[in-house]
Amino acid sequence: MSAPFIALVTAVFYATALVSARRGLRYSTPATVTCVSASVHTVTLWSAIFLTGGIPEVSPVAVSLFVLVGITQLGVRLFAYTGVHKIGASRSSTLQSISPLISAIIAISLLHETAGAAVLSGTLLVVIGIVLISWRPEEEISSFRWWHLLFPLAAASLTGVNHPIRRYALTLSNQPLFFAALMGSVSLGGLLGYLVFFSGFRRLIWNRKALLPFFVAGVSETLSILLIITALSVGPVVVVAPIASTYPVWALLGTVIFLRDFERVNLLTVLGTACVVAGTIAIHLGHG
Repeated sequence: MSAPFIALVTAVFYATALVSARRGLRYSTPATVTCVSASVHTVTLWSAIFLTGGIPEVSPVAVSLFVLVGITQLGVRLFAYTGVHKIGASRSSTLQSISPLISAIIAISLLHETAGAAVLSGTLLVVIGIVLISWRPEEEISSFRWWHLLFPLAAASLTGVNHPIRRYALTLSNQPLFFAALMGSVSLGGLLGYLVFFSGFRRLIWNRKALLPFFVAGVSETLSILLIITALSVGPVVVVAPIASTYPVWALLGTVIFLRDFERVNLLTVLGTACVVAGTIAIHLGHG
């Protein structure tokens, strides 16, 4: 399969994770869905490794880089699910999808990937989309505070940094499954450490109504992580990242279909999503 197609499937699975998490978050907390997702990630992918021949030989440098990415992926999970909890799946996913801007900057600066003239117009569209998404959300979300926007933006920043690191590490050792599993175990270990040392266990709420949505979110996010690493192993960052970041379209569709009783979608949200997605496509074409 081609890198663009894998990146597109990645977007669908990640959107599924956010929408499913939003349903479960009505009864539980971001820390709980992060714990479930990291656990599902670790168990399923390590099981797959041992069923397919065991741990491969890989570069120690690549391992170190993916350990770093595993730590930052924990931040991505916590920030992303907190954003979904605070401002909804459609808004949060759109703000989080600006990560290609960050990935492109890093890829151009450090990996010497090229950029075209369309990058400027893509950046402008993304900025316009963010303004539309962020315009007067307090009218629909009574608990909204402006700083809630920082959660998905923080997730986007970490994701934007992660993509080039993953791409470089995969040039040293092309083992997507192993590195995806390693990321999961590092993230889970980091989360458990956080819960132990910062009295975070009180933030875990095990409501039965949340467990199935959280499990679906965990499986979907695990597949999205495995797929994005696979896509980066066969294609450049500037092709993969923008296509993978079209998940707001799928999240918006999922919100309309599955979250009608949880979350309202207005015209500004739709227009903002369209601008951000169009901007990421423009960035992709500009790097093409």
